[in-house]
Amino acid sequence: MITTALAIALCPAPPAVRVTCVVDGDTVWIDREKIRIAGIDAPETRARCRREKQLASAATHRLVALLNEGPIHIRRTGRDRFDRTLANLTVNGRDVGKLMVSGGYARQWTGRRETWC
Repeated sequence: MITTALAIALCPAPPAVRVTCVVDGDTVWIDREKIRIAGIDAPETRARCRREKQLASAATHRLVALLNEGPIHIRRTGRDRFDRTLANLTVNGRDVGKLMVSGGYARQWTGRRETWC
């Protein structure tokens, strides 16, 4: 699925309705569908340590910037244990997950959470 170029911003805090916005460095809502970027792990915004919170903020803002660079292509690969859609996202032919990892905003998913603290 290819979406038209979208103006994507940070998601509002719950309980606000989320339509198209960025939750954090690896999770987005697009047309009311919650999507987890497949194969990466970004710092959590609700982290226990200050360092991870800072990294999460940087990752979240970087993802917003990347997704605003052009139309988003979504290739769904399945669902995760939280029933989110797992998908690879590309913008202008560039893999968003790989860009997040190469930029130091996320790391490859190893199958389990690891600390950023």
